[in-house]
Amino acid sequence: MRRILPRVRRWTAYAAGLLLVTTALATVDPPAARAAADPVAVTVNARAGLATVPDTALGVNHAIWDSQLGSAETSDLLKAAGVKMLRYPGGSYADIYHWENHTAPGGYVAPDTDFDTFMAAARRVGAQPMIIANYGTGTPAEAAAWVRYANVTKGYGAKFWTVGNENYGNGHYGSAWEADDHPDKSATQYARLVVEYADAMKAVDPSIKVGAVLTMPGNWPDGITAGADPGPWNQTVLSIAGPKIDFVDVHWYPGGTAAESLARTDQLPDAAWLLRQQIARYAGPGADRIGISLTELNVDTGRTTAPGALFLADAYSGLLEQGVFTVQWWNVHNGIGSVSEVAGQTDYGDFGLLSSGGCTADGEVCEPPFDTPFAPYHALSMMNLFARAGDQFVRAGTDQPLVAAHAVRRPDGSLAVLLVNKDPDTAYPVAVDYAGFTPADEAPTVHTLTNGATGVSTGRSGSAGARTLPPYSLTTLVLRPASGSAGRPGAPGRPTAGAVNDRTATISWSAATPGAAPIAKYEVYRQRGAVSEQLGETAGTSLSVGNLEPGARYTVNVLARDTAGRVSWSSPPLTFATGSPAASACAVRFHSDTDWGNGYVATVEVVNTGPDVDGWTLTWTWPTGWQQVSSGWNGTWTQTGRDVRVTSTADNRRLAADGGSTSVGFVGAYGGPNVPPGAFRLNGTVCAVR
Repeated sequence: MRRILPRVRRWTAYAAGLLLVTTALATVDPPAARAAADPVAVTVNARAGLATVPDTALGVNHAIWDSQLGSAETSDLLKAAGVKMLRYPGGSYADIYHWENHTAPGGYVAPDTDFDTFMAAARRVGAQPMIIANYGTGTPAEAAAWVRYANVTKGYGAKFWTVGNENYGNGHYGSAWEADDHPDKSATQYARLVVEYADAMKAVDPSIKVGAVLTMPGNWPDGITAGADPGPWNQTVLSIAGPKIDFVDVHWYPGGTAAESLARTDQLPDAAWLLRQQIARYAGPGADRIGISLTELNVDTGRTTAPGALFLADAYSGLLEQGVFTVQWWNVHNGIGSVSEVAGQTDYGDFGLLSSGGCTADGEVCEPPFDTPFAPYHALSMMNLFARAGDQFVRAGTDQPLVAAHAVRRPDGSLAVLLVNKDPDTAYPVAVDYAGFTPADEAPTVHTLTNGATGVSTGRSGSAGARTLPPYSLTTLVLRPASGSAGRPGAPGRPTAGAVNDRTATISWSAATPGAAPIAKYEVYRQRGAVSEQLGETAGTSLSVGNLEPGARYTVNVLARDTAGRVSWSSPPLTFATGSPAASACAVRFHSDTDWGNGYVATVEVVNTGPDVDGWTLTWTWPTGWQQVSSGWNGTWTQTGRDVRVTSTADNRRLAADGGSTSVGFVGAYGGPNVPPGAFRLNGTVCAVR
C-alpha cells in the first residue's frame, strides 16, 4: 500500500541571528559539468492558452510552533519572494488547535503565534490568509465564532476557510496521524459535518469560501472504499458536501529519490483532470464553481538544495497551468532533519523555506543562521519573477525528459519562459522555437538560479532562441514582442462544449471585444502537446467539430482574427472528453472491484450486440505510461507500451448474437493517477461503454 505518511511537524529551538538578504545575490562556481552535444528542442506556443495566474498563486504554510511567525524579518523575506497566500495554524496542528484560547492540547504552541499576530504578519507580507478550521477536536460553533471574530469583530476579511487537514488520516483507512475525536471516522461523517461547518460559518459571513479536504488522485487513499461509505473518500465527500463547498483542498508529496520526484511532476495534468472529473461527477449542479487549492507540497530528497528548488518551480508551474488557485509550500520554518549531501551541497532535510538555525541532536551539524533562505526559497523568488497575477500560462514543451519548460504571456504582450534542467551533471544547450509570438531582436532579460547559488542572478544576455542551461538550474527568459499589441481584438470568452458524442462536439464561446478593426473570424485550435492543430474557423461564436477520436481528451482554445489580420490572445482553455458510440456491435463495462492505493482488481464485461462472434480480441490503450496489467484471467493478456490486448480462450471464444457476453479480469498497477481507458475495441470495432 503506497500512502502519504505524516511529515515531521515539530521543530527545534531557533538559534539567534539573521542573515540579511539583498537583491545583489551571488552565486557559487558550479563543479565542472559535461555538456550535451545536441540542442534540446523547446517549443513555446502562445496560441495554446492555459490558466491565468491568480492573485493567490504563490503560497506557503505558517505554523503555531514557529515563534518567528510574526517577525518583521520573516515577513519581509516572504514578501520579497512574492508570497500572496499564507496558511494557518499549521497542518495537522489545525485539528488540535483552539483559536479562542490559543492552545493545541498534545502539541507545542510557541509564544507570539496567536491569530492576530498571524494576521498582522499576513498584512505585512501582503498575503491573503487561508485558515484551517478545527475538525478533529473542534465544532462547527467554534469555527463560526472564529469567522465572526475574524471578519465581523476585527474586519480582517478572511475569505478562505478549510474544514480540517488530511482528515482521511484519522484511522478510517488503517493509518492514523490526524486527530479526530468523532466516534464515527468515516468519510460520510466528515462530509456531513462539513455541511454543518459550512452552514454555521456562512451564517456569520456569507461571503467566505469554505473548502473540504480531498486526497490527490493517485495518492493514498485514493480509490479505496472503507466501512459503510458509498465509495472512496473523494466520491463520498463530494456527493454529500459538494453543494455546500466552494473549493477542495489537496496535498501532494511525490516521494522517492530526487530524480523520481522531479519526474513525477509529469503526473500533474492527469491528477488535475481526474480531480475535476470527480468534482463534476459527484458534487452536484454548478460543480464548475468549485476551485482547487494545493496547500502542502514538498519532496523527500534534497529539501533544502537544488532538487527541492527545481521541484518547487516545476510543480508550482504545472499546477497553476491547470487552474489550481493557490499552491503552498510546506513550510516557512520547520527544523533540521536527516543531513546528507546532494549534488555537492549540504542538505539539512528541513521542510522549511528558511533556516531554523538549529542543530542535530548530537550537535555535529548545525544549519546556517536563522532565516537564511534555502534553495526552495530562491525558487519561489524565481516564480515571482516568472509568473505574475494576470499573466496567462501558455503551452511549452521539450524533447528532453530532463528539461522542462513553462511559459506565460503577459498583459503588455511580453513573454516569459521558465526552463528547468533536472540533470545534476549535464549542461543542456536549448533551441527555442516560438509559435504565435515573435520576440524582439534584442538580448532578453535572463534570471538564473544554479546549484548552490545564494539567490537568483539577473542580467541581459544572448538571444531569444538559444541558451545553455547549467546542471540543476532554473532559467527564466523575459522577452519583449517584435511589435506592439495595440489594436488587437480582445480574447474570446471561455469556451464550452455541447452535444459531445464519440465523434463530434459543438464548441461555443462568448464574442471577443473588437480592437482597431472589426472581427473577421474565430479560429478553434486543439492543443497537441506544445503544438496547435486548427480544428476549424467561423464568423460566428460556435463551431461543430468532427472526426474526433472516441474516448479521447481534447483541450481547445479560440482566437479572434480581425479584418486587418491582427490576432487576439488565446481564450481560456476548454478540456473535454469524447464518449463512446451510442450504438455499436459491442458493449463494455469496465469497473474496479477493489483498490489498495497503487493497484486494484478490475472486471471487464464484454457484450456482443451484433451477429455471432467466434473468437475475439479486446483492446484498449492506457491514457498514461504508469498504468499496467500485472496479470489477468479468462483470456490471454499482453501489454505493449500502453496498449493492452486480451484474446479469448477456448471456453469463452463464442459470443452469441444479440447479447452474448463474457467477463475477464485483471490485476492492475499504477504509479500515478489511475485514469480509466476511454475506448475499447472488440475485433477492431469501437464498443459502447456502459
